[in-house]
Amino acid sequence: RSPLVSSCRNDGPTPAVYVAMKFIPASPLALGLGLLSAGCTVTVDSHSEIVREEKRFTVDGRGDVRVTTFDGSIEIRSWDRPEIVVEVEKRGPSKAAVDGLEIVSEQKGNRIELEVKRPRNESFSGIGLHRTAYARLIVSVPRDTDVRARSGDGSIRVERIAGRIDLRTGDGSIRASDLSGDITLDTGDGSVTVDNVEGSLTVDTGDGSVNVSGRVSGLKLHTGDGSVVLRAQPGTVMRDAWEITTGDGGVSLYLPSDF
Repeated sequence: RSPLVSSCRNDGPTPAVYVAMKFIPASPLALGLGLLSAGCTVTVDSHSEIVREEKRFTVDGRGDVRVTTFDGSIEIRSWDRPEIVVEVEKRGPSKAAVDGLEIVSEQKGNRIELEVKRPRNESFSGIGLHRTAYARLIVSVPRDTDVRARSGDGSIRVERIAGRIDLRTGDGSIRASDLSGDITLDTGDGSVTVDNVEGSLTVDTGDGSVNVSGRVSGLKLHTGDGSVVLRAQPGTVMRDAWEITTGDGGVSLYLPSDF
């Protein structure tokens, strides 16, 4: 995560202009004062306060897990236990900022829903320093589980899951391995890497490369800007139409000799 992210706006008659900047400043205070004098809002990403919580749920049969965080990465992996555990790692500049994160969870049968909500008193307008809090999720599930994960801003990583898998992030990379089933991966901005996948796969990224290997039947790969590489392993059968598109970038396909 970048040390500083600023948003600068011109309130005159011309259209608003938003600028994102990344710095590793020698003097953060001096830089912050300089930006403030220009009428900017500076977001300081500080991790001085870290609080971890754990939510446990017992399931009987195939689970259905749905997790959401407004800001933060999500990691999902399987294990050999008939339960689902969600570790919430809350980070922020102060205890008050971390305590402002609201966690809502609910279980209905084998369906588990957990959401980390943005603090109600958090504001992004005005002139001054703004220090954010966010939450990272680490989810452990049985291998045969349906998973839906959402992050407003953060990477997503998933491995060793079989089922209906739907992963979406507004900004961040997605990395998946050893998946099977009906799989959808979507990011507004970030690369997507999928290793050893089997089943139907849909990938969509607004900006980033796409790399896929495995035995896919239905396939839809799209990037607005980036290269696409598909390595189809032996045993791949095209049961449905494939669609591979890129707005700007090369496409490389490696197919078995008997395909």
